[in-house]
Amino acid sequence: MAANKVLKAQAREGVGKGAARELRRQGRVPAVIYGDKKPPVTVSVAFKDALKSIYSGGFKSHVLDLDVDGTVHKVIPRDYQLDVVMDQPVHIDFLRVSGSSTITVEVHVEFINEEKSPGLKRGGTLNVVRHTVELIAPANAIPEAVTVDLSGTEIGDSIHISAVTLPKGVKPTITDRDFTIATVVAPSGLKSAEAADGAEEEAADEE
Repeated sequence: MAANKVLKAQAREGVGKGAARELRRQGRVPAVIYGDKKPPVTVSVAFKDALKSIYSGGFKSHVLDLDVDGTVHKVIPRDYQLDVVMDQPVHIDFLRVSGSSTITVEVHVEFINEEKSPGLKRGGTLNVVRHTVELIAPANAIPEAVTVDLSGTEIGDSIHISAVTLPKGVKPTITDRDFTIATVVAPSGLKSAEAADGAEEEAADEE
């Protein structure tokens, strides 16, 4: 398994809106570490590091080593707030995790073997119903992606979660139905032709 990414942080004592504004003026983002039956720890992260981490993808589905002045906390980002005007981070919540922790995460869906799909080869279109899937997973075994194999799929096929092989110990949060991840739909030209054929058949039946 790849090593966790390291994110540097500094402990902070001041709390409240005034202290948070001062931190932001200094180019830092206020944050808090909580969970694992331990008291919360208030910290701050360099703005440029926070921005890079958030927009590099998968921020809320990867465990990080948060280095707070030399003390490393294993955490997963659970939430962050963005400035509504500037679209820049203004606060981050980190959840402590351990090897035995089981957490709920959203993992992005990736599709493979599109070239092996007869339906797509015939001009069909992949209609993605879910770009992410919410999973329950061990903190030390969060999958990088939910991988959907499109081999053999035809126009009109639906790909459900049951067709996906998830790692051991990982399961979707939705368990009461076999939900759809994607469908292979007919191209618009084919749909129009089929509709026209159907109309002609109805007219012939009426005669």
